[in-house]
Amino acid sequence: MSPMPKTTPPKAQPQAQPQTRPKRRGRPCKPRPIATSPHVDAFLDMLTAERGAALNTRMAYERDLADLALWLAQRGQPLEKAGTEDLRAYLAFQYVEGGQKPAPRTLARRLSAMRQFYRFLVSEDRRVDDPASALDSPKQGRPLPKILTVEEVTRMIDSAQTRGGPEGLRLVALLEVLYATGLRVSELVGLPMAAILRDGRGLIVRGKGGKERMVPLSEPASAALGAYLPWRSHFILAGRENGPIAFLFPSRSSTNGHLTRQRFAQLLKELAIESNIDPEKVSPHVLRHAFATHLLDRGADLRSVQKMLGHADIATTQIYTHVVSERLKQVVHEHHPLARRKTVRTQ
Repeated sequence: MSPMPKTTPPKAQPQAQPQTRPKRRGRPCKPRPIATSPHVDAFLDMLTAERGAALNTRMAYERDLADLALWLAQRGQPLEKAGTEDLRAYLAFQYVEGGQKPAPRTLARRLSAMRQFYRFLVSEDRRVDDPASALDSPKQGRPLPKILTVEEVTRMIDSAQTRGGPEGLRLVALLEVLYATGLRVSELVGLPMAAILRDGRGLIVRGKGGKERMVPLSEPASAALGAYLPWRSHFILAGRENGPIAFLFPSRSSTNGHLTRQRFAQLLKELAIESNIDPEKVSPHVLRHAFATHLLDRGADLRSVQKMLGHADIATTQIYTHVVSERLKQVVHEHHPLARRKTVRTQ
């Protein structure tokens, strides 16, 4: 018998799948358009050229006006022709119907953007009346700033000093300089090498609005910088040695060439854990608060602290005097021999 020829089974035909509607993933988020009105552009240029507004301030006002312009456009009203009732309705929508209540400071900033914009239009004869002049300001509660004790700051510096190598030296320098000067974190990480005075005992800092101020360095901060500087090149990516700006705290991974605020904040959180301090309590801004509070606590005058912090208004600095007052009340309550005595009732 001849062998049976091999046969291959027929391929199974794929069964038709029942048609189903594609799953809806929700509406894609459309980016809000930035206002491109010539009136807004002229206003923003004025902020930068005449008032020296910082880039972050300009961008925030641009977003605020874009949001207002979009809301008004949906109601058929151009931004430059809005009336007082339009602006009140917008603020009410923000606060009540917008889905998420903005923080009082956010609402205050948006109101400031509106007021300055319409005041600018009047001053430039672009409109006759100012619709924002009759708007009420929201009340802002000013919480007392979080602070660290001197002992807690010392523990963090001691923990940083136990780290070896260039990373440890840089971290100690960052901590010492921040605690010695109270710089804003953006000022600290963006310091150029040229900011160091020739004698190494101070820094020239360019703050908000491009305003310069001189801040002295303590001996520990000056010594920490001196120990770090020989290792600074460790943080420079090859090819960036001759960049447009020689940063004091460069970074190999950062696109802008210097250590980022986010990375420094992360390093502080790690250091807080090592120092047995709640990491939620620690941030670059909290160390700035500690600098101001500890100086006032030891008799420094308010004007000097204001200048070192770079505050334009001394009222901003005065918040730290309230911290000192609260601490003194606590000291009296805890340590005065008669503080917890029961009060005598009188008829």
